[in-house]
Amino acid sequence: MNPAPPVEALPYDAASVGEALGPSWPELLRSAYRWMLLGRTLDARMQALQRQGRVGFYGAATGQEAVNVAAGLASLRDDWVFPGLREQLVALVRGHPLSTYVHHLFADAKDPALGRNMPCHPTARDVHYVSMSSVIGTQVSQAVGLAYALKQKSEPAAALAFFGDGGTSSNDFHAGLNFAGVFLLPVVFCCTNNQWAISIPVARQTAAASLASKAEAYGFSGRQVDGTDFVATYRELSSALKEAREGRGPVMLEFVLYRMTPHSSSDDPAGTSRPISCSARPSMTP
Repeated sequence: MNPAPPVEALPYDAASVGEALGPSWPELLRSAYRWMLLGRTLDARMQALQRQGRVGFYGAATGQEAVNVAAGLASLRDDWVFPGLREQLVALVRGHPLSTYVHHLFADAKDPALGRNMPCHPTARDVHYVSMSSVIGTQVSQAVGLAYALKQKSEPAAALAFFGDGGTSSNDFHAGLNFAGVFLLPVVFCCTNNQWAISIPVARQTAAASLASKAEAYGFSGRQVDGTDFVATYRELSSALKEAREGRGPVMLEFVLYRMTPHSSSDDPAGTSRPISCSARPSMTP
């Protein structure tokens, strides 16, 4: 077996982190670390409970914690979150009670959905977190519709639309980005490129140099971000959300990272060509 490649250190010192995150950066990083640790621990526990038959379904976000925590911390109370499949941690960071989320996972009597929604597909109206959907890409056009309403009402808020690399092949991706670009809407498109849409590698998903480059066809900018780097992720999300709230239109961010677990508890990656090692930082398009 070949040894795992060395992990590259993030290029930061105290001065550069302070410049990127502001004067309160020590507490921000401590808070981010606590939330990421909670997310990783929660994933491990819930996957174990699912294997015991105590939770019906679970989609882990292992490897994607930096993006979820950054989104929760960078967004404001009046912003709206339209999740894909692995953004439950965003709701928790924004203030949704952990106990309520766990009740949903167990689909018990205290589940806000009363067991009527698929496990691990929560909704959290209290923190503007819209219900997940297993239909690929629908949240993109829904977020755009909400952003249109925000603009019509002149509300200084933005919508965050999350989707994976596979979601860029959906009809709603095209319709949503096109509408947002035409009407200059306050929405940030967050593509979590974790390299695999269930078992299909991103190289089979598109021939484009990057997924972020697709935004140019719709008249606005797209940027790649190292999704394993909390500092870069928080900085780019904060900037994109500020642009959206100020009426400067949509932005697409492609977070390049790696899904360290199967697509969900219902999938078995055995037999696919997914590499075993995920210790190296993701490669970015030059």
